[in-house]
Formats: sequence, structure tokens, C-alpha cells
Amino acid sequence: MTIYFGIIYGVTIIAVLAIIILSKYIFKQEKGNPKMQEISNAIKEGAMAFLKRQYKTIALIAIIVLIIITGANYFANLSKGSSDATSIAWHTGVAFVMGALCSAISGYIGMYMTVNCNVRTAEGARKGLNKALQIAFRGGAITGLAVTTLSLFGVSTLFLLFGGASGNDTLIKEAPSLIVGFGFGASLVALFAQLGGGIYTKAADVGADLVGKVEAGIPEDDPRNPAVIADLVGDNVGDCAGRGADLFESTAAENVGAMILGVALYPIFGVKGILFPLVARALGIIASIVGIAFVKVKNEDEDPMKELNKGYGITTILVLIFLIFNVRYMLTGTLPDGSEVNTWMLYGCAVTGIVLGYAFVLLTNYYTSVNNRPVKEIAKSCETGPATNIITGISMGMESTALPVLFISIAIFTSYKLGNAALGNIPNAGLYGTAIATMGMLSTCAFILAMDTFGPITDNAGGIAEMSGASEEVRLVTDRLDACGNTTKALTKGYAVGSAALATFLLFSAYLDQVKSILGKPLESWYSIDIGKPEVFIAGFIGVMLVFLFSSTAIRAVGRAAQYIIVEVRRQFKEIPGIMEGKAKPDYARCVDIVTKGALKEMVLPGILVITTPVLVGVLLGKEAAGGFLMISTIAGVVMALFLNNAGGAWDNAKKYIELGSFGGKKSEAHKASVVGDTVGDPFKDTAGPSLHVLIKLISTITLVFVALFS
Repeated sequence: MTIYFGIIYGVTIIAVLAIIILSKYIFKQEKGNPKMQEISNAIKEGAMAFLKRQYKTIALIAIIVLIIITGANYFANLSKGSSDATSIAWHTGVAFVMGALCSAISGYIGMYMTVNCNVRTAEGARKGLNKALQIAFRGGAITGLAVTTLSLFGVSTLFLLFGGASGNDTLIKEAPSLIVGFGFGASLVALFAQLGGGIYTKAADVGADLVGKVEAGIPEDDPRNPAVIADLVGDNVGDCAGRGADLFESTAAENVGAMILGVALYPIFGVKGILFPLVARALGIIASIVGIAFVKVKNEDEDPMKELNKGYGITTILVLIFLIFNVRYMLTGTLPDGSEVNTWMLYGCAVTGIVLGYAFVLLTNYYTSVNNRPVKEIAKSCETGPATNIITGISMGMESTALPVLFISIAIFTSYKLGNAALGNIPNAGLYGTAIATMGMLSTCAFILAMDTFGPITDNAGGIAEMSGASEEVRLVTDRLDACGNTTKALTKGYAVGSAALATFLLFSAYLDQVKSILGKPLESWYSIDIGKPEVFIAGFIGVMLVFLFSSTAIRAVGRAAQYIIVEVRRQFKEIPGIMEGKAKPDYARCVDIVTKGALKEMVLPGILVITTPVLVGVLLGKEAAGGFLMISTIAGVVMALFLNNAGGAWDNAKKYIELGSFGGKKSEAHKASVVGDTVGDPFKDTAGPSLHVLIKLISTITLVFVALFS
């Protein structure tokens, strides 16, 4: 076991060194002229003020939840006659606090890097495309490496502290279940970080667009718009802090779920089956570091997206190579019939997950790129007005769920069958095959998160360049990077929902294993859910309802928060003379403050819905019903997230397609219709959709943590 933890902690040290080197590169870059720094500082102050207020709100909720989960676990286990009630409650509480803290740190790192990279990227654009690309992408890479390394370090350390280092087989097998609270803490923070950030960014964006673009007729990121700084702040709090916490939670929850399934195969693999996910994650970080180093353009005419794809391709190839040795060395053993484990089939499970990741990237690109049929059809529909634009966009979003669902189904089926074949159809073999597929898909997570954070950095850089009056040459560079960043943000949302789908199947299986353990059955025995039982059927109905109700409250929250900012921007245009002539400076800080308060107020209700509903279902309807709730809400959540993400992304790029000159170009009737579609799509793709990624995993970890309470 020593060698495996040597690899894990060795990679952690390497990642920290890489982060230090990248940080030194970033912070030695020039920050531009005083005007650029003034704008950047306003964005930084607004972003940090939002994060500080948000984390205070989350901390209060987390303390209440901590008291509930420790008390519930203690009394539930005590009532069942468990002698370990105190130990279980204590371990769960400590893991929850660790998960919440690490998730919050991940969000802070993402925010801190973007607000310090944006102005440096804008200044780097003066020196050419490659310089700006290097600054923006390396800033994103720091976030990607920090988030995945924190997740790996947190889970590995808790496993050691909770019995993994004891050398006692019983304690080693119990340790993964004791760290479930880590995933729950991470999920709780991720939900509120993503939801609150998503409400903020889209409320500011909608308010700035509707009053600035539509009513006042001024360009995007125009310094005369009082909401422009709030809009630029929103790019950070939604796409950086929120997504950082989101993907931290993904890697943490999936590691824990795979480790729990590894316990079931302990007789075959021993501790290696439990540690395999952690070593796979460590090797993925090394591959990502290499891939990050290869991202650079050699001349100014190159497409930066090609270079990002090249880095992603190199990362993927290295992961494929590393996993051969990882699987063939760690997952060897003798089956009950005397035959050996077929490691090549288990490697096939990992390849299946990697292929699914690529498929999601390609499918998301097809449905959201300006060069493809769906976006062009939506753009054409704008010629006949906003109504046909909305109709076409919704239909395209619904269509876009078909192929991803088929690919998810094929990946689960293939990895399950390969796992069974590799392990001689012993119990839990197929489930472990899907766990390996999930590890394969998430092995490139550090690079994917770097691409995602790259998006808001370049978006902010473009805004700073425009507001500071940069030259046309500089704006051309920042516009090209911004267009590339919009693509990477859309692609990573597709990747996130695909990984969530695999992860929740994994966590669903882990829930069944926890139920079997509580019922006193061996992990190898089967526990089924009878969907014909009224309790299970009702729980499934409630699961679907929760997905729709949560989406409704999240989207409506954007509308309400946007109203606050719209009223304020209109007031400033009316009451501060000289804004439109550029003679008076708008009150940016007031807009930031108003939308911050509005977003934090609006995030509480949808968050509480997600936390309370699965617990009430389990307590009132029982363990089997909770399993049905978990299964159906997962399916509905994945499909809804695909619909919202892709419809919103397609509306956004339909507007951009028209702005490039099609169907009359800017200020045409088609363009006005496209702005309406883009506005409707904003809370779809940046608030409700990404929050659903977290919701479906949070439900899984909640049921795992509270399963002892269920009747």
C-alpha cells in the first residue's frame, strides 16, 4: 500500500510545484495602464465581496446541516443497537467539514486566479495572440490543478486517518463508507456556489443587456452602462468559483463511490481495488500537466481552439497509456473459479469512459457551435420574430438530449458487461466496470477545468480592453480568445453533465451497498428496488417533480434578481445626467451590491428544496423508496440539464451568428429577436443547467449520509 500512497502524495507535490511555477509566471506579467487596472480592481473588489458574503451564507447553512447529520447518524445508529454510533457520527461530521472547506477553497482559488489574470491577459494581447493565450490558459490551469489536487489529497488523507493505514482488513473496508460525508460537504458548497454564482451572473447579464443593448442601444461592455462591472464580476462568480466547486465535488464524490464498490471486491483485489480510483486520479493530473505545457500558438493566424484541442488530445493519449499500467498492475487477482482477472477487459472499461467524454464534447459542439445546423436554424427563425426563435430553440434543446442519452446508455452497458466478463460475473463486477469507466472519463478533469476557467478570463479581458479604449488590434486578439472561451465553456458543461450521469449510476450502486450493509446482508448479495410498490412509484414521481421545481425556482430567481438591476440601471440613466455623453461616471459599485444581495437571497429556497426532499422521502417512505427517488431524479436531472445547457448555448451562438452579418446583422429585426432568445437562454445554460449537475450528485451523497435514518 505504501507505493500507492507514495504515487498519490508524490503527484500532489508535483502538482503544487506546477501551480507555484504557473503562478510566478502569471504574477510577473504586466497589468496594463492605470485605466485598465482601475477596471480590473473594480471587478476584483466586486467578485471578492460577493464571495465573502456568499461563503458567510453557506457557512451558516453548513453549520446547521452539520448538527443535523451528526445528530441524525448518532441517534439512528444508536437506536439500531450499534456500538459504533459515536464513532460513525464523529467521522461523518469531520468528513463533511473537510469536504465543505476544500470545496470552498477550490471556489476561492478559481475566483482569485481569474480576477488577477483578466487584466494581464488584456495587456498581453498588446504583445500578440500567443502571449494572451499563455496568460489566460495558464491562469485556468492553476485552477484545474488546484481543484483536482485538493480533491485527491482530501479523500486520500481521510481514508488513511479513518482506518486505511491501520493494516486491519475490517477497518480498511469500513473507511470508504466513513468518508461519504466528504462528498456531501463538497456537494453542499458546490450547489450553493454554482447556484448563487449562476443567479448573480445571469441577473447582471440580463439587466445589462436589456437596458444597455436593447433600450439604450449601446454596445456590450460599454463603460456608460452602470451594470457593466456587475456583468464582468458575474463571469467570475458563476463560471469560476461555481464551476471550481462543482468539479471538485464531482471528483470527490466519484472517488468515494468507486472506493465503496472496491470494498465489495476486496477478496479479489485487496486494498488495491479501493485505492485504484485515487491512483487513476493522480496519473490524470500528471497527464494534464503535460497537456497544459503544449498549449501555445506559433503565429498570429492560428486558431487558439486548435491548440486547446491539441493539449486535450495529448492529455487523453497520456491517460490512455498510464491507465494500461494502472489497470494491469493494480487490478490483478484470482477469481473464485481459479481463473485470473482479465485486465484488458477492465482497461476497456476505462477506454469506454474516455470515449464518452470525447463524445460529449463533440455533441455539445455540434448543438452549440455557430457553424452547425441547430444554431443556423435558430438564427434563421429570428427573421420571423422572437416567438419563432423561442419555439425553435426549445425544440433544438429537446432534440439535443437524444444522442447524449444513447451514448451514456451505451457506455454504462458496455462498461458493465466488460466488468462482468473480466471478473467472471461475480457480484458487483459489472458495477466496478462502470466505476472504472467513470475514472477514465474524469481522468482529464484538470485539463477540462483549465479550459473552462480560460473562458471567463478571456471574457473579462475583452471587457477590460473595450472599457479602457484599447486599440483595434488588441480588441481583435481579445475577441478571438473570447470566442474560443465561449466554446470551451459550452464544451465543459457537456463534459460535466456526462460525468455526472456516470457518477450518479456509481453513487446509486454505492447507496444499494450501504443499504445491504445496514440490513446485515453481505455486500455480494443483491438488493433490488420494486418499482411496482406504491411507495417507490410515489418517490419516483417526487424525484421528477424536484428536478422541475428546482429548475423553475433557479430560472425564476434570475428573473427576480435581474429586476433589481434593471430598475437600478434605468434609475441611473435617468437621475445621473451626462452618462450617455460620457461626461459622468455611473455608480458601478451600487449595481454590484444590489445584484449580490439579490442573488444570495434568491439562492436559498432552491438549495433548501434539494437538501430536505430526499431526506423526507427516505424517512417517510423508506430505504427502497429513497432508492427509487434517487434513480428517477438522476435520469430526469441528466436529461433536463442537457436540454437547458444546449438550448441556452444554441440561443447564445445564434445571436453571435447574426452579429457576424447573417440575416441582416447587428441592429436588424432578426438581431433583436436573437437577443430575446439569448436572454431566455442565459438562466438555462448558466444557472439552472449547471446547478442540476450538482443537484443530481448532491441527492446521491445526501441519501448515502442519511441512509441510517431511513425506515
